[in-house]
Amino acid sequence: MQKIRRVAVLGGGITGLSAAFYLGKLARERGETIEVTVIEGSERLGGRINTLSRDGFVIERGPDSFLARKLPMIELARELGLEGELTGTNPAAKKTYIALNGKLHPMPEGMTLGVPTDADMFMKTELVSEEGKQRAFEELDIPPDWREGDESVGAFLERRMGREMVERIYEPLLAGIHAGDLYRLGLQATFPQFKAMVRAHGSLIKGTRDSQRIAKAKAEAQANAAVSSGKTDNPLPASVFMTFRNGLSSVIEALESHLRADGCHIRMGAQVEYLERTFEEMPESKGAYRLHLSDDTAIESDEVIFTLPAYATAELLAEHTDVTALTNVRYVSVANVVLAYDETGFNHTLDGSGFLVPQGEHRHITASTWTSSKWLHTAPQGKRMIRCYVGNAKDEKGVELSDAVLAGVVQRDLYDLMGLTAIPEFVEITRLRHSMPQYPVGHVEATASFREELSKRLPGVLVTGAAFEGVGLPDCVAKGKQAAEAVLAKA
Repeated sequence: MQKIRRVAVLGGGITGLSAAFYLGKLARERGETIEVTVIEGSERLGGRINTLSRDGFVIERGPDSFLARKLPMIELARELGLEGELTGTNPAAKKTYIALNGKLHPMPEGMTLGVPTDADMFMKTELVSEEGKQRAFEELDIPPDWREGDESVGAFLERRMGREMVERIYEPLLAGIHAGDLYRLGLQATFPQFKAMVRAHGSLIKGTRDSQRIAKAKAEAQANAAVSSGKTDNPLPASVFMTFRNGLSSVIEALESHLRADGCHIRMGAQVEYLERTFEEMPESKGAYRLHLSDDTAIESDEVIFTLPAYATAELLAEHTDVTALTNVRYVSVANVVLAYDETGFNHTLDGSGFLVPQGEHRHITASTWTSSKWLHTAPQGKRMIRCYVGNAKDEKGVELSDAVLAGVVQRDLYDLMGLTAIPEFVEITRLRHSMPQYPVGHVEATASFREELSKRLPGVLVTGAAFEGVGLPDCVAKGKQAAEAVLAKA
């Protein structure tokens, strides 16, 4: 009689649900029987993914999209039957602004992750001084740096592109992804492609130019192949970012539906208080664990996949192994402030996707998405929607302002930067406390050592998710699938 393997997945966010989904799918393909239990401490699934439908608006209270070039999310959508729900950004809203001295300036064309590739367009911008522009293009002549080991993103970019570029371009653009401090974020864990590009091409600018040419040629080849084959009705939008027409919660709802239909047990509202090894008392089932929950119940499991924040994982594993690699990951709190308007009296054209705010501008807003312009499905006809972000690694105080005060200071920033005087019909505020992991210098090496030691001390216990690598949704899906594959690969 075949033994039924029991796997507990801790955390009901996108990583945990993906791990559970692929555990079931891959086990069936292998002809194996597996019993999966997802344990979520809160009363809802999805983690930071949280879509609100209100008065015809599609409001994302957490992340609003994912990078289309990272395929795991698209592949998951196909497997869940959601491919037809995918949608891209408005092609007419390509312009992005950056604030400088209280004024919004368009980001120069030809930039990829802040790297300027079009010298003529870059030299026209007012975002960087003439000296700063010249310093940036001196990067073409700076020899590749072959030093080993990790360093901060800020130190690397300042050495290559100059301090002014870091402060005015890279900090609002790159730090905004992590709500972090570039001089504390580790390069290897956040933007390893930068160092790889310098080593391969001799320069960030050269490498970015080559990558742009390759991407353009690939897109043209794919288009020509589609025309030649007569298959020109590709349902996927040509967009850098994608989401779902009814919001990102669509994928969470589909995952939950599939999991329940497949017999997966989903426990919500009870947290794991401690993990107990039981394979000493049952040596014939090496790798067995007992998870004690806050509702005074316990779950027996052969393998455990942790997809929790680093601090929560550290608390549960501290008595079993050194968790320094986890406690070194700081978490930053942020807030999303969504403002909905009627077009009557709305005195801005929203001629782009939004704007970024360098920390030197001393604003509450760190960035703003002109949501109804960037994503055409998010607002009813005749309405407008703007989403603003508050809080970063250097200043989290704004997150804890009262709703009335926070809404007020955000509207003041919108008036100062956009001249917007319209009064919103409603404001939705979401505080995401301790939600943004800050990968320190040396994070990749430290977590690799942690995982190696964990596998020795607690065989069958795996850790994955945004706490370890990649905060993007496709990264989380990929890591969930990899964890499922790792569990099933064990004899």
